[in-house]
Amino acid sequence: MQMQLSGNSTHTLADVAIGEQAVIRQFDLPEDFSRRLMELGFLPGGTVRAGRTAPGGDPRVFEVDGSEIALRRETARQIRIESIIPA
Repeated sequence: MQMQLSGNSTHTLADVAIGEQAVIRQFDLPEDFSRRLMELGFLPGGTVRAGRTAPGGDPRVFEVDGSEIALRRETARQIRIESIIPA
């Protein structure tokens, strides 16, 4: 079951609960940083699963293309999503 978010949604990767998956819509980051994330597998239209989090809540680990990548919560807040797939 996939939950579509509203068209003008401000939901971000930081809103995804552990175990849930999200479909990436766009980045609100500088171009060079966005490009690096895309090289790591964070692609618009691609699916990312929220993994574990550090004891203090930052950074968070996300699973993409079989790899685990840690992102700061501030960075995750700048990755807009279009839908969430519950765990």
